Amino acid sequence: MSGGPPPMPAPVCLIENTDQGLQTVESALNLLRSIQQPVVVVAVVGLYRTGKSYLMNRLAQQQSGFALGSTIESKTKGIWMWCVPHPMKKGHTLVLLDTEGLGDVDKGDEKNDAWIFCLAVLLSSTLVYNSRGTIDNQAIEKLHYVTELTDQIQVKSAGASEQDDDEMAEECEFVRFFPSFVWAVRDFTLERKINGRNVSDDEYLNFALQLKNGLSPKVMTYNLPRQCIRSFFPTRKCFTFPFPTAANNMSHLDSMAEADLDPDFRNVADSFCTHIFTESRVKTVQGGHKVTGSRFSHLVKIYVDTINSGKVPCLENAVVAMAEIENQSAVDEGFRLYVQGMENLKKNFPVDLESLSAEHQRASALATQEFLKRSFKDTEGKYMTQLQENVAKLYDQLINDNMDASEKLCRKLLSDLYAPMAGNIQQGIYAKPGGYEIYCRDRDAMVAKYRQDGKKGMKGEEMLEGFLQERSAEANSIMKADEKLTEADKQRAEAREQAAVQEQQAKVAAQRQKDLQRALEDEKRNQEERLRRMEEKMEEEKCLQREELDRALESKQKEWQEMMQKGFRDKVEIMSQEIEHLKKEKEKEADPGFFKKYLMPAAEVGKEKMQNSIIGSEESRPLQR
Repeated sequence: MSGGPPPMPAPVCLIENTDQGLQTVESALNLLRSIQQPVVVVAVVGLYRTGKSYLMNRLAQQQSGFALGSTIESKTKGIWMWCVPHPMKKGHTLVLLDTEGLGDVDKGDEKNDAWIFCLAVLLSSTLVYNSRGTIDNQAIEKLHYVTELTDQIQVKSAGASEQDDDEMAEECEFVRFFPSFVWAVRDFTLERKINGRNVSDDEYLNFALQLKNGLSPKVMTYNLPRQCIRSFFPTRKCFTFPFPTAANNMSHLDSMAEADLDPDFRNVADSFCTHIFTESRVKTVQGGHKVTGSRFSHLVKIYVDTINSGKVPCLENAVVAMAEIENQSAVDEGFRLYVQGMENLKKNFPVDLESLSAEHQRASALATQEFLKRSFKDTEGKYMTQLQENVAKLYDQLINDNMDASEKLCRKLLSDLYAPMAGNIQQGIYAKPGGYEIYCRDRDAMVAKYRQDGKKGMKGEEMLEGFLQERSAEANSIMKADEKLTEADKQRAEAREQAAVQEQQAKVAAQRQKDLQRALEDEKRNQEERLRRMEEKMEEEKCLQREELDRALESKQKEWQEMMQKGFRDKVEIMSQEIEHLKKEKEKEADPGFFKKYLMPAAEVGKEKMQNSIIGSEESRPLQR
């Protein structure tokens, strides 16, 4: 499908882990830039040698691809990427990210591990945490990276208001932007029973994430990673996998046929893949904006560059930076379409203003449509204005070019048609009694032939007016020398000459007014359509913001109810404040004045400039003789 991922027979490295730090791989970014479809991004993290890569191969619906390895050495370094057509969502791309194992003894760099985990959270729409054995306290303690996210991720920029800088407000908004959380427990051998009752995988996870009452340092240490998982991630899901095969076959897992794997393992793996395919959402950024492969490439580079600079990645800054890149690209692509649309007409210059205006409206509408499709978060209409200014500037030039072509053609046409008359003058054909009548007959015939030519363009009548004015002295000279005419005849003829010139001037003015009126009416319709599309775009973005906040509120309210039932009054109070904060955010995002404040003025700028192009070129351009 157009805009989808190019064929990828195997994964590629997206982020290298080098001695100089984390580095993006340009060839992988270029691959992402070619993808214009929305992306569903699934990242897997976990301790090294826990079978993360096998799960990603299953999601890619391939037996091999991501390196599995058969020794205690970690095979995945940095972050590797595999882009495949989404198996269930037409027009979407599934981006699979396999991260290097956490806690690799050869690496021995806890800070590096923390940034790998942080990037997996920032980049994914679903985060899969892969572990072995059981979800006990030791397993959760190994997930300590989640407790460090508040120090590694900033929601709003440093210039935000004091209220927005409040730590509680920051942390409660993580749930708006963080991915869904899936815990995959590998080689699980225990019975899932709580108090003698069989429980589901999800109940098992929720039991493991239960908090303890109390404020002692020991209790707070116990609660912290659990509270972070519960508070930061909008949804939680668990899958417990039995051993896939006998221990002596584990090193050959990537080459084993499906039929040779344990049936229970296959069932869980199938359920896991189905859940990821059906429930994983499109990657979004702050404001609910959907991320395409192209946008995702910018996001990857922005976050990695920020980490390498020693700064903390900021969600708001990343979106602003990404929007600037994408919106400028949207302007360039929209303008390219406009130029392309006008090129064919330019080859046929000169044309009348009606044809030029009609083609301009069509190409301008395509440019606006393409811009709105690609752009997002153009909060003050800056980039829409830039596009309209570029279009207006080129249209102004095209009008001038069209007039130049019209003037050149008309001058040649008039010169060619007048040539026989010029020859007659040299031969003295009109310098005899009755010569003026012959001259007038020849001139009228010449004007008739000129008007019969249908490809004179915008300057046709104006150039004829100039020609008649230039020839008026010549006509008067021939008339006065004609001995056949009486003085009364000459006076009447002179009056007719003046009337003819004035009639042509009136015709030029009427045609100009008609052309202007038609062009401005066309532009008005184009403007109304542009405003309608812009309003639809703004409403679409508002809808995405509401969906983002609704998901966050739903998650927080569900957590609040559970805390109420468990008697965690202190946490209930904090969560009530968080819920109120999110509700206020929702009210603020619903402000209807944004469209009138920013986008309508932006569109009006385009309209004004377009009108100035037409009027300025038609009325202010001096007639070239």
